[in-house]
Formats: sequence, C-alpha cells, structure tokens
Amino acid sequence: MNIIFLSPHTDDVELGAGGTLIKYLEQGHNVRWLVFSTAEESLPPHLHPDTLRNEFMAVIEELEKRFGKHIESKILRYPVRRLHEYRQEVLELLVRERKEFHPDIVIGPSIHDFHQDHQIVANEMIRAFKTTASILCYELPWNHIQFDTQFFVTLKEHQIELKAKLLQKYKSQLELKRPYFTEGFVRSLAQIRGIQVNVPFAEAFEVIRWIS
Repeated sequence: MNIIFLSPHTDDVELGAGGTLIKYLEQGHNVRWLVFSTAEESLPPHLHPDTLRNEFMAVIEELEKRFGKHIESKILRYPVRRLHEYRQEVLELLVRERKEFHPDIVIGPSIHDFHQDHQIVANEMIRAFKTTASILCYELPWNHIQFDTQFFVTLKEHQIELKAKLLQKYKSQLELKRPYFTEGFVRSLAQIRGIQVNVPFAEAFEVIRWIS
C-alpha cells in the first residue's frame, strides 16, 4: 500500500502516529511523509532556526538505519501558526501528491484539533483525498476537547519503545519540558488505547473515510 503521513509541524506524526508509522514500515508499505512547518518562530531564542528540521532528519535517519531503506519525506517551510494564509497552496500540494503518489491511506491531524495549523492540514487533507483514499486522523490529546476513537492500530512493545526513542531526538522540545514527549506518557496512552481493544498497546484514530 501507499501511505502518506501529514505532519503540520515536525513532531506531530511521531507523537500521534509514531507506532503506526513504525508498524507500516515494518510491513513494507510505501511511506511518504510531508512536514508543513519547522516552527522556527516557536523555538527558544538561543536555538538555531534549523533545530527542529535537524531533529526531524535525525528521526528519519534512525528509521532508515532500522529498516535499511530510504524514507521519502518532504519538509516545507510555512511559518508556524500562519498556515491559514497558504490554504490554497496546501490544497494544491496535496492534490499533486494524490496524482503522483496515489495513496491508499492518508493519515493526518484530527478535525477536532484546535491548533490553527492542524485545522488547515486536516481540512485540506479531506478536500484533497475525500474520494480517492482512506483517511485517518491521529490523536494529540493536549489539542483536543473531543476525539472519537473509531479505529485502532495494535502495537507491540518494541514499537512503543522505538516511538519513545524517536521522540527523544527532539532535544529542543525536551528542553521546553513538553510532558507528552516522555516515555511515560507515550507508554501510558498506548496502554489506555490497548485496553480498549484488549491488547497491550495501541494507537487510536478517527475515521473520516475508509475504503476497502
């Protein structure tokens, strides 16, 4: 299968669907990963503007080393919290991806996510792929009041461990003491979702459309 992961900012996919990304890579699916912003303006002033881009590339390098193959990724440089100014560009980019890559599954942020950049990516994702691909939305609990757990990807211990390891690449976010980057948070949320489907670990998703 061809699977696209959409990340409004560099770390969103790892946080919301990192275990699923790892599982799909293990299964040999074709993965394409789009990042819309490196959030330069959100970094502490003493850090280089390319910090989050470099941390994301460290994640890619770790995955390529683990799986022994190139992982196709694109990093765009839209300014953080201003993606609404480029809404049509985002849609046109996703339409090009639809025509070039022909994804079977598209995985992106939730339509219930309150971050303004995430809302743009979620809505344009649906516009671009609503008739051609299955669409799943990942969970970022700190950005939601509502989240519908409609679809579960079951995970194993080693997949959760690797997800937590990937998040440790984001030293800038650890410096800011983001609690959702900790292994404890990653493991506990995966356990909660696993309990809901009677497995040790899982990630939950909202279903916009599922085509089988």
